[in-house]
Amino acid sequence: MIQPDAGDRPHITVVGAGIVGTACALQLQRDGYQVTLLDQAGVGEGCSFGNAGCLSVASVVPMALPGMLKQVPKWLADPMGPLTVRWPYLPRALPWLLQWVRAGNEAQARATALPLANFFGATFSGYRSLLDATQYDGLIRQSGHLYVWRTLARSSGDRLAQSIRDTTGVRSQALNAGETRELEPTLAPDIQSGLLLPDNGFTCNPERLVKTLAANFMAAGGTVLRRKVLDFEFGEHGPTRLHTDCGTLPVSTLVLCAGAWSMRLGARLTGIRVPLDTERGYHTTLSAPTVQPSRPVMDCERKFIATPMEGGLRIAGTVEIGGLDAPPDYRRASILQRQGQQLFPGLTFAEDSAWMGHRPSLPDSLPVIDRSERYRNVFFAFGHGHLGMTGAPGTARLIADLVAGRAPFIDAGPYSLQRFR
Repeated sequence: MIQPDAGDRPHITVVGAGIVGTACALQLQRDGYQVTLLDQAGVGEGCSFGNAGCLSVASVVPMALPGMLKQVPKWLADPMGPLTVRWPYLPRALPWLLQWVRAGNEAQARATALPLANFFGATFSGYRSLLDATQYDGLIRQSGHLYVWRTLARSSGDRLAQSIRDTTGVRSQALNAGETRELEPTLAPDIQSGLLLPDNGFTCNPERLVKTLAANFMAAGGTVLRRKVLDFEFGEHGPTRLHTDCGTLPVSTLVLCAGAWSMRLGARLTGIRVPLDTERGYHTTLSAPTVQPSRPVMDCERKFIATPMEGGLRIAGTVEIGGLDAPPDYRRASILQRQGQQLFPGLTFAEDSAWMGHRPSLPDSLPVIDRSERYRNVFFAFGHGHLGMTGAPGTARLIADLVAGRAPFIDAGPYSLQRFR
């Protein structure tokens, strides 16, 4: 059995070995703690395995914007649209959806932008500190992102998004059709305009990135266990033991980073009803593609992104409201494949694979990174939505500050659990 106070270093247990939990475990270890990292599926086997790999420091615009509700019927009516709902799940999703609608106002969108910008300022420097130089150069590409449209006109949402980016200091360059195609010559001829976000980047292999962080963690003495947490045993000041599918583990300090499953595990720990739900996302990865863009390309009308990966071209996107338990509908991945071939008309490939994962989403697009008021030995880091890869280094740094009781490197207030009281 692992002893919580083995050696002279305080012990921390991190639950959840996706990109956020693994980055937190490594950062805490480097702060001098003995750390154990648990996950029911293993390191990097959830959303961190199959995401688009984007490092989107320019993504300071929240998901909920004014006018978006008017788009929902059109999206739902379109079999190739970016949104679908598993109707039996709708009653359970309704509270989350209502809060998402309430968040869709300009004042809140603008207020959310600065906390996102502050948070993402640590992305590339954070990965440089968690990886060695060879690892960083082999995994991280600071290539920029290209957004593309089939029209010259912009929707009101697009115009507001650009205004928010400008106000927040995000660098961008508007492009005409020729300039867009100069950057990516294989784009479809109907692409009329683009936007280059030069400070964004991507990882060429999200799974390998997470597992490299975990390897660094283990090489420095960290422990990784494949365990499913079933319940907690509480003492006077908080949880003292974890009951798992492979026995009981002692706990001194707990950091919960379980992604979309965080509230299934953590409802007893928060003392607050947190509106965490999942936006189920899909990808198709096309091996040996005849077209490989030089950077991630976002189709802003069809709401998907194509990222060049080590294993081929990954086309990722869609939002499916369906909860944690429903089986995948891989027709969504097939739609992405067709749309990718429409965006890149010359695209053929050797083989394709399909995947579905659960984005852990909160209605206001900000994660929870906080200490429990109920139990002072419990910390939370979840709810990163579409931006876990981007937000992991900043999350790790902020969690380390909170655990140590030192002044956080950015204002931690916007990520507080208390905003849901």
